[in-house]
Amino acid sequence: MIVSIIIMLIVALIVIALWVSAVQQHKEKQEAERRKELTKQKKIIEEAEDILVNNTNIPMSEHILRVIQQRVYEALTAMVQLSSTSKELKNRLKDAKQRLENPVEVGNSDALVLPDNDKQLIALIQSIKKLRTVLRSEHSKGKVDSQLFATEDKRLEKLQLKINVESQIKRGISARSANMVGSARQYFEKALATLSAVAYSDDYIAAKKNEVEDYLEAISTELKASNATARKKKAEQEQDELDVLFAPKKKW
Repeated sequence: MIVSIIIMLIVALIVIALWVSAVQQHKEKQEAERRKELTKQKKIIEEAEDILVNNTNIPMSEHILRVIQQRVYEALTAMVQLSSTSKELKNRLKDAKQRLENPVEVGNSDALVLPDNDKQLIALIQSIKKLRTVLRSEHSKGKVDSQLFATEDKRLEKLQLKINVESQIKRGISARSANMVGSARQYFEKALATLSAVAYSDDYIAAKKNEVEDYLEAISTELKASNATARKKKAEQEQDELDVLFAPKKKW
């Protein structure tokens, strides 16, 4: 009898231990999933806030800003649900809601100021690519109207084109000023190739093509003049050497 009771107790303890272990594993799994989702939402917020910080460098429309602000608000809402005791998250959610309720201030959505160095230029291009990715993601979720998506994505695509072309022209002008004619020509040729590869045409593309072609023509003229001068100088030098060689010898 006692042996049976002991066996039953052992079995019960094993069952309880297995149950406690299963519960613990389930809690750990839930916590891991919670942390994973928090990390995901945090990454969404950081990416969106990086884009908003670059608002001064990237010309954005009111529609784009609202999409980004809404994305931040929804990510923070999800984080508050996952961490309901976090006062910091609740305050951030309150601020995000306030931003959505306030009027949006935007500048000229077509204005563009190129950064002074390559590192800033690369960061600007990366920000625009991230912005287009975010816009595409929100559109796929049905949160952005198809017509609005097409319009804004096309505008951002043109903005990338402008950055590429303007930076090449800027480098070309700088190289030309430093008498690095070969490098200048390469920069202008890259700009022209970029413009020529675009499937459509507009006033900007036509104007920039003419501008770049004028620079290339001027460089070509300069190189021809420089080569002609060099040939003339070489011919004169060779003639001087011949004059010296065949000059009558003086009698002493």
